[in-house]
Amino acid sequence: MTEITAPQLPRLRHPEKAHRPDQAQPKKPDWIRVKAPVSEGYKRTRDIMQEHRLSTVCEEAGCPNVGECWSQGHATMMIMGEICTRGCTFCNVSTGRPNELDVFEPGRVAHAVQKLGLNHVVITSVDRDDLDDGGAEHFAQTIRAIRHRSPDSTIEVLTPDFLKSRPGSLEMVVEARPDVFNHNLETVPGLYPTVRPGARYFHSLRLLQRVKELDPSMFTKSGIMVGLGEDRQGVLQVMDDMRAADVDFMTIGQYLQPSPKHHRVDRFVTPDEFASYEKSAYGKGFLMVSATPLTRSSYHAGDDFAQLRAARLAKLGLA
Repeated sequence: MTEITAPQLPRLRHPEKAHRPDQAQPKKPDWIRVKAPVSEGYKRTRDIMQEHRLSTVCEEAGCPNVGECWSQGHATMMIMGEICTRGCTFCNVSTGRPNELDVFEPGRVAHAVQKLGLNHVVITSVDRDDLDDGGAEHFAQTIRAIRHRSPDSTIEVLTPDFLKSRPGSLEMVVEARPDVFNHNLETVPGLYPTVRPGARYFHSLRLLQRVKELDPSMFTKSGIMVGLGEDRQGVLQVMDDMRAADVDFMTIGQYLQPSPKHHRVDRFVTPDEFASYEKSAYGKGFLMVSATPLTRSSYHAGDDFAQLRAARLAKLGLA
């Protein structure tokens, strides 16, 4: 007799969002379609990540550029686990109670950076509101481990906001001297209650300003998504706020809805509008701007860092 079993239902990735009504997912326009990842370079990068038991935001956040970046040996490593203590409505990373920190993770990250031969590496993390320092010391240890194994690699960190962390947490990361300190504002302040409810816009802005106060030579970077319901004037105001905090580099990309339970896509911003945003941002004094539909925080980060350094030298008359 053939045994009949019930079909296995897919595991719900975001149980904390199960109560939310489904949001229609509009068809993507041609300008944000990407090829499926199939190259040998992609497979090699994936294998190295798996060998060292490392998470990447490329996978966890469902980045559309993963095929291109991994084919070139570029990956953004996500430390401190795959479970976030926040529940932002735009994000594809799972929310819940994280595991204990892995004390060997900084060394594994450094080994992977060395094995991939990265000239520039981006390190990010989930939010860890369960830790007294928000994971700041873990960031610092990872930076130091990479410096030890790959002294010629430049390091960019994309950190959480350390909103609930003890005083001095941000200072731990800055004292480890990453080459770029990135913290994303994500959207305009009026959308924070629905898009980023666990964060505070002006706290994040002040975080970026504080980095410059601690180390004026450190490059700072921040980014937002568009297509969430903001208007042009709101985006221009965020640019002004970033410049008031002395942010050097701004990224602007199209929001893509990970699932029907996530925040809806209000509209797809056209390439011409992105070009207009880029022009406005440069006019406001940013050293570097990346504004395209597929722009993400760490997309082409190495090439962008080289341009960022060149732009600073040119501004100082040293180019």
